[in-house]
Amino acid sequence: MTTNSPGLATAGPSLSKQDAPAPAVAAPGRRRRRIRTTVEAYLLIAPSLAGFLLFLVLPIIGVFVLSLFSWDLVSTPEFVGLANYRRLAGDGAAWTAVGNTVYYVALNIPAQTVLALALALALNRKMRGVKVFRVLFVLPWMAMPVALGIIWTWAFDPRHGAVNHLLSLVGIVGPNWLTSTTWAMPVIASVNVWQYTGYTMLFLLAGLQAIPEQIYEAAAVDGVNAVQRFFKITLPLLRPSMFFVLITNVIGSFQLFDTVFVMTQGGPGTSTTTLNYYIYQQAFQLFHAGYAATLAIVLFVMILLVTAGQFLYFRKRTVYDFS
Repeated sequence: MTTNSPGLATAGPSLSKQDAPAPAVAAPGRRRRRIRTTVEAYLLIAPSLAGFLLFLVLPIIGVFVLSLFSWDLVSTPEFVGLANYRRLAGDGAAWTAVGNTVYYVALNIPAQTVLALALALALNRKMRGVKVFRVLFVLPWMAMPVALGIIWTWAFDPRHGAVNHLLSLVGIVGPNWLTSTTWAMPVIASVNVWQYTGYTMLFLLAGLQAIPEQIYEAAAVDGVNAVQRFFKITLPLLRPSMFFVLITNVIGSFQLFDTVFVMTQGGPGTSTTTLNYYIYQQAFQLFHAGYAATLAIVLFVMILLVTAGQFLYFRKRTVYDFS
């Protein structure tokens, strides 16, 4: 119904005092608070950011710059442009070292991950003495790699080593492990698997204990067997822990040096010369610092590509929401 009342004849809806817009004076105050919060945040992260720039970004830039020079660590560096990279393209020893590095990673990572997962599953149970076993499996990780390398060199000695002695008890004649081009790299991989499996197990065990128990209870009600439970529940929900473990272990494996240095010195021949060890040879034995920097760039790019591939593979997560 239309009305002609003067008080209701306005063209639009009236605004009460409560509906009136806030004064524009409050905007500068909010802006100042936002700036102060941003400054405080940058001040808090400044120490970590400074460490990141000083100990990661700047060294990477410095190594790339050094790869453009020829330098023997004593005389004045001489700019050679891309000559070191052209030398790398025809350096068969460098590509052998790359292949040895990839071979070591292929031996070390699957064995270490599978064994660590098996240990984590076994120790993720309520049983007497389980905490003692967890500590025992982590102890090798706390030892110095150089000391372990010396001990395992003795153990794999072909004449007096414990490994060949144990094999002889069952009628097997053990080979010359560390002087065999076939066995030297698997021995080095086995030593590192022995040392770091317990460390990897800790992270996977933490991931297992973070899985809600009610998921397994619901699966049991639905008649899911143990194999299905492992592949459909446990492995998908372990993706975050598995992601961290594989990222760190792969990066560490590509940087293998100390075990090779102690046990084989890159031999026999060049069968255990990894890229990291070859960088050491070029820089500190042959004094080709510029070429060693070029090799370090290659190692950096290899690790970067593998890590990026792992990020792409693990970007999908499985989550069960019980809220």
